[in-house]
Amino acid sequence: MAKKKTTATKVVEQVVEQSVETIVAPPKPKVQKEIKPSWEVKDRMYYLKGNKKPLSRSIKSSGVYWFDETKGYERELKYCENQRTPFVDEMNGDQRLAHIVFRNGALFVPKNKTVLQKLLSLYHPNRNQLYYEYSPQEVAKNEIDILELEIEALTIAKDLDIEMAEAVMRVEIGSEVSNMSSKELKRDLLLYAKRNPELFLDLVNDDNVQLRNFGIKATELNIIKLSSDQRYFMWGSNDRKLMTVPFDEHPYSALAQWFKTDEGMEVYTNIEKRLQ
Repeated sequence: MAKKKTTATKVVEQVVEQSVETIVAPPKPKVQKEIKPSWEVKDRMYYLKGNKKPLSRSIKSSGVYWFDETKGYERELKYCENQRTPFVDEMNGDQRLAHIVFRNGALFVPKNKTVLQKLLSLYHPNRNQLYYEYSPQEVAKNEIDILELEIEALTIAKDLDIEMAEAVMRVEIGSEVSNMSSKELKRDLLLYAKRNPELFLDLVNDDNVQLRNFGIKATELNIIKLSSDQRYFMWGSNDRKLMTVPFDEHPYSALAQWFKTDEGMEVYTNIEKRLQ
């Protein structure tokens, strides 16, 4: 009897412990499902791409297709003012086709014309090719990117050494850079960085720009010479040929590439000593 009682007691204790654990266990946190943003009801503005603004420009409002990935096939699109969808396979009754016309390069679509808005903003094959939807947020983002690019270019231009500054500006204004004072050079460099920040940064990061400038300076000082037919470079002192310019290449671009070769590096070092 004692053994049976002990066994029963143990069973009761286990049940009680399990019950306590069940009560004490904290509730599992609820996983919130991601809510996809719905279509925003608002007035929308569309513009033709490019600088041209014709008095009127029509785009196709029928006979166009959009590939539906969920269904796995192309669906025909049509703009009908008496329908609640741009998809032909979802239309009911008569289909009164309407025109889509840009006036002076722009098309305003009020918020009550949701079908036309969705056709233009989501499905039309000419979207972002022939026209685009105006987005203040996108414009602001692009302007921020441009401003940040200008700041980066101006910061680099401010700290650029005089030799690299000369190399960059030589691309822009040519041989005139040789007659400029350091103050003039610095001023024009900053203006150039502000005006064309992307191109300026590309030039600064292009090692060939500095090598081209090096070759031009050596030519201006008659350390080396470029033949009259611009086919080869030679020493200015004895006319000994240094290199042949490949066909259809700019002489100084070819010289910059040649300076990177073993033979060219020796000539570069020689010229560098004479320039110092």
